[in-house]
Amino acid sequence: QVQLVESGGGVVQAGGSLRLSCAASGSISRIVAMGWYRQAPGKQRELVATITDGDKTNYPNSVKGRFTISRDNAKNTVYLQMNSLKPEDTAVYYCNLVASRPSLVDYWGQGTQVTVSS
Repeated sequence: QVQLVESGGGVVQAGGSLRLSCAASGSISRIVAMGWYRQAPGKQRELVATITDGDKTNYPNSVKGRFTISRDNAKNTVYLQMNSLKPEDTAVYYCNLVASRPSLVDYWGQGTQVTVSS
């Protein structure tokens, strides 16, 4: 069993910054990738950022240049630094971990709310 605990969400004004953290614990085998997704009310969950075990990162155009994902392998923790936040970034942000067991298995955190006021 793998647990993902997110922290760092909150309310911030447009143009501000927040840093999300996600710590993984439990029976973790090989981590293939970790990442962040978000879901706004009435919308589908969408990719925000991912980082592989080789530190390859991926961002959609909507956050590229504003958000940075990083990880601390020793702590099994992934971070999301969010700068220049916009009201459209408002959503519940979910941490994701892809593990090889040996088939690929997805794990999700409980989500943390990010609200950007205009």
